[in-house]
This record gives sequence, structure tokens and C-alpha cells, in this order.
Amino acid sequence: MSLRMRIVLGQGIGLALAIVLLWIPLSRSAPFMPLNTVLITAFLPGGLVALAMVGVLALRRLRDTDVITGGALRPGSRAEIDQRVLSNTVEQLVIALTLWPFVALTLGGLVVIWMGVGFALARLVYWLGYHLSPLVKSAGFGAGFYPTVLATLWAVIQWAT
Repeated sequence: MSLRMRIVLGQGIGLALAIVLLWIPLSRSAPFMPLNTVLITAFLPGGLVALAMVGVLALRRLRDTDVITGGALRPGSRAEIDQRVLSNTVEQLVIALTLWPFVALTLGGLVVIWMGVGFALARLVYWLGYHLSPLVKSAGFGAGFYPTVLATLWAVIQWAT
């Protein structure tokens, strides 16, 4: 299978996982939860994964004499890959920070809590996949990104009607 097809297949897997992730909390009635509690709970797993990424990257930098003395990460090195994963994770967290409060207010806090746990797991898959396989990397990206896209679209539709 070509690289492009593995990436497309991975994105399809990620989209399917996103749909399941959102369907579970949306199919249940959940009690009211204060927004601050929801957001703290939802962002904690992703924050812990980002913390782990920073820690691993710091250890990788520590082992590289050129990097310790101010040099750049070697292209394609494990540290450089981890840096790319961390950068993408921070980008995704910024998107989540701007959209998940609206989703929580519109669709309910349970949805966003599920999204937070799913995001953390998907980021770990993305990180592992970046080192191992384009298919796994792509599935992890999609499973972390598409819930935000789908939930935001659904929340906008709910809010507008």
C-alpha cells in the first residue's frame, strides 16, 4: 500500500474513532456540571501528555552534546521528531482551548470530558506513530483532531437552531 493510501486510511480510522468518541457521551443524559469543573477535567489528560512530551524531549536534548551547547536538533532524529509532535500537540491544545468551552456549554460537559481523555490517548498514538508508522501517526492525528471539528460543527448547528 502506498504511503498516501496509508495516511488516508489512518485518517479514516481517526474519523471513525472520533465519531464513536462523540456518540458515547451524546447518547447519554448527563447531569449538569459547572463549566470550570468540566474544563479542568477535560484539559488535565492532554496537559499531562504534553508534560510527558516536554520531559522526554528534555532528556533527549540532554543526551546530545551539540544541542546542549546551543546547536539545532538533527533533522530526523528522535528528538527532532518529538519536537514536531510537541509543537503539533500545543497547536491542537490552543484550538481546543478556544473551542471546547463553547462545545461544553452547547452540548454538555460530559462531551468535552470524553474529548479530553480521547485527545490524550490519541496524542500518545500520534507520538508513537510518528516514530513507527505513517498509518498509526495519521490515525492518532485524526482521532485527536476530528472530535474537536465534529463537536464544534455540531455545537454551532445546535446553537443556531
